Amino acid sequence: MQVTRGRIIARGLTHRCPNCGSRGLFEPGKPFTLQPACPSCGLKFERDEGSFLGAMSLNYGVTLVVFLVPVLVCYLCGVLSGMVAAVLAGVGALGFPVLFYRSSRSWWLMNYYLVVPHHLPANQRALSGSEDANT
Repeated sequence: MQVTRGRIIARGLTHRCPNCGSRGLFEPGKPFTLQPACPSCGLKFERDEGSFLGAMSLNYGVTLVVFLVPVLVCYLCGVLSGMVAAVLAGVGALGFPVLFYRSSRSWWLMNYYLVVPHHLPANQRALSGSEDANT
């Protein structure tokens, strides 16, 4: 069965394997350790050396947009004092990326396979099966 882009998005948002949909992205008992491959289908999660850099950039960008910019706007509008804004920004800059880590890894994997869905093993089987049917 071919994995559609909609299914890739749904699986990425729920921290599931983009290929088979199993919940094996992270090692059990180790919330910050991405498994090298899916325990169900064997899909390698780390495709190349340094592929985690995209997830780090995504995590940084979301932290900036979701947390730090609103704190800055509240400070500039006079809603927050300078000390409160600095403490909130510091706590958010350290705490939010930790809380968002799992999502950023899953979302980066999702983004990769949204661009190249034909790299998923399930889609390669579907492509090779359709070519055999046409011959």
